[in-house]
Amino acid sequence: MNKKELVDYCKSIGIETKGKTKNTLMEDAETYVDQQILQAKKDGTDYELLYSKIEELSNRYAETLNGKIEGRKEEMLEDDNSHYLIYRVLGISNERGQLIDVYQNTGRFLYKYAGSFLEEATVLCFKFNNLNGKRTLVNNTIGSKPKTFEIDFLDRNNAIEIKWRDATTDGDHITKEHTRVECITNYNYKPIRVMFYYPQRKQAIKIQKILSTYYKGVNGEYYGGDEAWNFVKEYTGYDLSEILTSIADKKTSADESK
Repeated sequence: MNKKELVDYCKSIGIETKGKTKNTLMEDAETYVDQQILQAKKDGTDYELLYSKIEELSNRYAETLNGKIEGRKEEMLEDDNSHYLIYRVLGISNERGQLIDVYQNTGRFLYKYAGSFLEEATVLCFKFNNLNGKRTLVNNTIGSKPKTFEIDFLDRNNAIEIKWRDATTDGDHITKEHTRVECITNYNYKPIRVMFYYPQRKQAIKIQKILSTYYKGVNGEYYGGDEAWNFVKEYTGYDLSEILTSIADKKTSADESK
């Protein structure tokens, strides 16, 4: 959430924003949400609140995604399309080339926002389960790059990393992950990797298998595919898959009725 979005959100929930830094606004917003969650747990309405938070999150991401896509389409109208010559040499017409470029740009935005949304929705489930858990940075105690590693959700000593899908095929990715996990274990945290969708390519799948073996070798935990959804449900008590399916079905039904 950028500063303007954060200010608008804080105003919508009655938080004074004048003269406050982004960090202060973030703290105020988090305090407000924590109080909401505590009250909902007392009332027994925590599932309904979580559902509404994730639905609200999905609407915000959908609006941002659509804005990015439409903005890029407008920019593309001014693009230099001289490279279509090469498309035509390869048997792709100007019309098809244009569609391919549009879909390529749309896909980049979609993958980015799909991943960010799912990771943020998952963090909400963990947050509802334990208000004391939070995103945490740890220093790189092994090397100089990067200087820090982010733990998506630190719940007591459980360092949970959330991925919607990891399709990386670069061997350097394994090295970076090994360094990350080693740093986390140096802090006496247990590394837990949660990845909802397996990659499709053989090399990427192979890398995930290597990472799974490595996590288990340092007494960590690795969950992929259906195991990831089940882990979130059993760990937090909230069925994220059920919530997302319900929201998706409502949006699909709304589109079909138009």
